[in-house]
Amino acid sequence: MKNFKELRIWQKGMDIAINSIQVVKDFSKEERFGLSSQITRSAISIPSNIAEGSSRSSEKEYSRFIEISLGSSYELETQLLIAQRSQFGNQELVKNVLADVNDEQKMLIGFGKKLNQ
Repeated sequence: MKNFKELRIWQKGMDIAINSIQVVKDFSKEERFGLSSQITRSAISIPSNIAEGSSRSSEKEYSRFIEISLGSSYELETQLLIAQRSQFGNQELVKNVLADVNDEQKMLIGFGKKLNQ
């Protein structure tokens, strides 16, 4: 398998994780340990599962970790949409992270298909 740090999906996932951490910094104290914790965990899960999957010996196993990353991206998207509707955090940054998550989802789907060929 490729070095995971060279994969665009991992690099994009890292950007999403860092930007998601920035989003929750602006949350109120009440939300710091609720929604913000879930956002951070799901965002970090995206590149983490890509990296872990790259260590697997078969493409089928790797594909499963890509599916987990995709699931985490959908979870993150939902949480960011809740933050957006609740007007939590910097709304421009939330909007930008949502756009990045959408791009990441497309790339994960494509990469997963490639692994399953």
